[in-house]
Amino acid sequence: MCGFMVSTEKNISKIEFEREFKKIKHRGPDQTRIIDSTGYFGFHRLSIMGLSEEGMQPFIRDNNILVCNGEIYGFRKIKEKLIEEGYKFDSESDCEILIPLYEKYGTKMFSMLDAEYACVLYDSKNDDFIASRDPMGIRPMFYGYSKKSGSIMFASEAKALTKLCNEVSPFPPGYFYANKKFTKYIDLSKVDEFCYDDLDTIYAKINKKLTDSVIKRLDSDVPLGFLLSGGLDSSLVCSIAARNLDKPIKTFAIGMDTDAIDLKYAKKVADYIGSDHKEVIITKEEVIDSLREVIEKLETWDITTIRASVGMYLLSKWIRENTDIRVLLTGEVSDELFGYKYTDFAPNKEEFQKESEKRIKELYMYDVLRADRCISGCSLEARVPFADKEFIKYVMSIDPLKKMNSYGQGKYLLRKSFTDNYLPDEILYREKAAFSDAVGHSLVDDLKELAEQKYTDSEFIDKCKKYKRHTPFTKESLMYREIFEEFYPNRSDLIIDFWMPNKEWEGCNVDDPSARFLSNYGASGK
Repeated sequence: MCGFMVSTEKNISKIEFEREFKKIKHRGPDQTRIIDSTGYFGFHRLSIMGLSEEGMQPFIRDNNILVCNGEIYGFRKIKEKLIEEGYKFDSESDCEILIPLYEKYGTKMFSMLDAEYACVLYDSKNDDFIASRDPMGIRPMFYGYSKKSGSIMFASEAKALTKLCNEVSPFPPGYFYANKKFTKYIDLSKVDEFCYDDLDTIYAKINKKLTDSVIKRLDSDVPLGFLLSGGLDSSLVCSIAARNLDKPIKTFAIGMDTDAIDLKYAKKVADYIGSDHKEVIITKEEVIDSLREVIEKLETWDITTIRASVGMYLLSKWIRENTDIRVLLTGEVSDELFGYKYTDFAPNKEEFQKESEKRIKELYMYDVLRADRCISGCSLEARVPFADKEFIKYVMSIDPLKKMNSYGQGKYLLRKSFTDNYLPDEILYREKAAFSDAVGHSLVDDLKELAEQKYTDSEFIDKCKKYKRHTPFTKESLMYREIFEEFYPNRSDLIIDFWMPNKEWEGCNVDDPSARFLSNYGASGK
């Protein structure tokens, strides 16, 4: 995980640029470099692939300049082909192949990449700045227009741009910017043609594509670790990895000191796959003390994101401070593909697919954002196997009728794809529990209690009136919004809404985003 910032003109001093760029130093603590050229290119490095000095960015080739926060999967084969064509390389970094690929294919390169990335490239021949972001937005990038000159600026996190630009927006996933305009090169949420494979074929393809996705993400020049909640998604990632590495993987779970729900399940998975497992226990005091820091890192006011981030951030922080691990694999994105507790209420397959499209399109502002900020905020790199381009394409194309919960069990297709001793049945068929709840119901309860103590009923009503957009609707949401505004005043449009169940569906009109408040929660999280 690295961090970059680019000013396309010298409309500010280098001192101003450096001051704002330092705000995202946590993304790359190993090395920092700023190039003063046609504008400024800044790069903070977290060394993951190609650890030598030659792997440091910005890369410069034939006066073209590149910064990229990303992992380019399968880069070695691409590199071999480019070498055969006469290209020479100075490092073992995967990102170094991007300039020659651009020189060869232009912006067509972006649709060819199998990668989690965000990048900015200066094309010296055409005197143009090119930027692009991966289809799911796994790697973050923001843009804004300079207060002084109106020229576009880019950065890995919004906090580096808020003082320099009047408006700051997320760079849209699956787009590239060239010739001063944005162009969509892919939309993973949309399906051109549904496939109607039989169930056995579906199981085989899901198994193969997810396995391939995990395996490619095991390529690293630094130690790997795995976040293991004991839920289905993270457990599958860990099981697949354990099957494909020649030594025990290192897994990590977190829970409250009073009522941690998932720790026992994570331990069962760890024992089953033979991982080197560590439990991290947190207290109410640690949760409350971390809240402001978490919101500052996240750049969001969303209830669901903040709740789930507290545990993930504290776990990532412990890993950074106590181990040599620098890359973490996680289980995000599965819910939006296969369904969550609230999608059990989808009235028909068309509504199920429409909801999945919406969530996949918006996920970069929520769970994907959470995984990046919590992990990169602790100077680690996140990799997300369920966000693999080919995996998403296939699962989104499956007849949505087969993905709906008509089996009496959510995520049935995913579960049945991994019945060959990947996990104990107790885990494979365990009901879904929200991560923030599974860390311990008391985590969310403690945050709610804090908000109740902070505002009287009349104060809550009066303070909410201040926010005309994205208006808080509970004391907890008001508390998060006020902390957010301290760090990012008048920047609430960095995300579009609260992440909530679809209230148009019968059974989903709830005032709390936790699945705990749905009637079908049942045995989840117990």
